[in-house]
Amino acid sequence: MNKSITVGILGGGQLARMSSYAARRLGFDVAILEKEKNSPAGQITKNEFIGLVSNHSLLKKFASGCDVVTLENEFVDYHHLEFLEKQKVKVFPSSKTVFLIQDKLIQKQTLEKKKIPVANFIEVKHKADFPRLKKLFGLPFILKSRKMGYDGYGNALIKNAASFEKEFDRLTHRHSKLLAEEFIHFKKELAVMVARTKREIKVYPVVETIQRNHICHTVIAPAKVSNKIHDRAKSIAVKCVEAVNGIGIFGIELFLSDDNDILVNEIAPRPHNSGHYTIEGCITSQFENHIRAVLNLPLGSVEMVKPFAVMINLLGKKNGGTLRNYSTALNEPNVHLHVYGKHQSRIGRKMGHITIVGDDSKKILLQVLKKEKEIII
Repeated sequence: MNKSITVGILGGGQLARMSSYAARRLGFDVAILEKEKNSPAGQITKNEFIGLVSNHSLLKKFASGCDVVTLENEFVDYHHLEFLEKQKVKVFPSSKTVFLIQDKLIQKQTLEKKKIPVANFIEVKHKADFPRLKKLFGLPFILKSRKMGYDGYGNALIKNAASFEKEFDRLTHRHSKLLAEEFIHFKKELAVMVARTKREIKVYPVVETIQRNHICHTVIAPAKVSNKIHDRAKSIAVKCVEAVNGIGIFGIELFLSDDNDILVNEIAPRPHNSGHYTIEGCITSQFENHIRAVLNLPLGSVEMVKPFAVMINLLGKKNGGTLRNYSTALNEPNVHLHVYGKHQSRIGRKMGHITIVGDDSKKILLQVLKKEKEIII
């Protein structure tokens, strides 16, 4: 392999940006396809294609200069990936893998068939389904969009018939097909990153994720759980990736229930927010192993460089804001600041993140929380 290798990424957000940095560090070129010009990833490559992935003429032109095509989100309809594969383009994860993941009902059915633990679920078609769902799950339960849901935007907590009708209308406006799941009483939300090639598999430490308004806010690595739970979570995560024959990097979201059961929440066939800490926290970041995996290169070590790491998302605090106080943000030498290059902020939007690694988890958690309050976005 040499510098002529080009990795194509469908999507130009922060995940593509950080994967692009990793690719460039290894000496590879990157091509980005995004609907808007000057995206976070498009800013760092000369190979920026502007348009929709549904434009197959553009998609073919984009892919013609790529040695492999990958993606930064699971919202690319798998039919477009099939189109690329029919052009003899290497695509990882494959269209078949994305098909099994991007529809959450099919995803859950796939996992259930492999005897991987998931919450009870059922397809929802009509508003008249509420009595049946109430009888099956009790109250509350979760109503979800089968596609296009992220950061809580495609989910709703259903407490009564009125909330079901309201959220049914809202979610079907977002995507026409829905599913319902039992509400899990959990004591922790966990996540595991898994990198897989045709030859090998590497599993990152189990982390705890803490949400704020349904958006991942804090990641603590490793999670404070027993060795038994840690090993069980990693084993389940590997089975998830194998169940969809995944090649690339995958984020597996898990619930640790009040009864110490581990249930799979969702699979993401891409770099994941819970893995951002790996840039400074591990020998090889999730983004570098993403690039290595799709090029079928040997995977790097996933061992942590320090006992602990804490990552916090910098979420937009107002509409239209940008990072203004770099001096304050960088006045501690052990703070690692990442700014995504988004042109406009809005409340709750992921504008960047900060990570601290160290020997004392409580200490670095307090440091990173303090630093977040000081940063103005």
